Amino acid sequence: MTSKIVALAFCTLGLFTTNSPAQPKNYPWLGERGPTATIASEIPPPEGYERIAAEAGSFAHWLRHLPLKKQDTPVYLYNGRKKGNQKAHFAVIDIDTGTRDLQQCADAVIRLRAEYLYSRGQYTSIHFTFTSGDEASFTQWASGYRPVVNGDKVQWVKSAGEDTSYRNFRQYLTTVYIYAGTYSLSKELKPSGTMHEMRIGDVFIEPGFPGHAVIVVDMAEHKKNGKKAFLLAQSYMPAQDIHVLKNPDNARLSPWYDLEFGRSLRTPEWTFKGTDLKYFNTEQLRTTGNLILK
Repeated sequence: MTSKIVALAFCTLGLFTTNSPAQPKNYPWLGERGPTATIASEIPPPEGYERIAAEAGSFAHWLRHLPLKKQDTPVYLYNGRKKGNQKAHFAVIDIDTGTRDLQQCADAVIRLRAEYLYSRGQYTSIHFTFTSGDEASFTQWASGYRPVVNGDKVQWVKSAGEDTSYRNFRQYLTTVYIYAGTYSLSKELKPSGTMHEMRIGDVFIEPGFPGHAVIVVDMAEHKKNGKKAFLLAQSYMPAQDIHVLKNPDNARLSPWYDLEFGRSLRTPEWTFKGTDLKYFNTEQLRTTGNLILK
């Protein structure tokens, strides 16, 4: 699919500079509520492990402190019904799903990355690719342009006013969910060199129709032998609450996963290969460090 390039004078708007101030709330979907329970506060590292350091303000730190719903909360679908499989999740992240069957697996990864960047005021970094290959940037959307799809062509047309509000940001994401998926997201992400290069924020993704994607939301390191473990979160089909996964192969370690998992990684609802690990091509998302978080 081809698209016409719309010339936008972003630099004159001021709102879209990379130095935009961070939003007052790290998790704006909570509204006036602050997180009371988080991944970091409710899921301790395995015995003998300590959490790997995550720089304040980094994507890793933001993911680690995602708010959680109360213990034993079921996973609900977008339509308010309970998910059939209630044995896959260890905890439910306190984030809305929407009322349409859109925020599935890759969409959940997109949601988390975009929410982090929005909360930091990094509007110019919020951009994703449609399955067609056409780019959809938030700055273009916030400037009032909307995609008009005609067959295999996408044209961005000015049809609204400038608006960087959170409500408009969420409308942008809804459009991304409609036209993006594991196929397009996999092409955007960069392959990880080796499993030992895993960082918080990396993604296991198998592209397809359907495919699947899960995101690394925390990591820990053994204090003596240096072995590493990680936590995974996902949404699934149909659209449902984003949740932290159990480890189906190691009840003692669950919900953590051993970095040395072998040739394949079995999660409750999908099995990935080691080569499915990828990362966002942004340096700030690779800076989790190798120190221990105190």
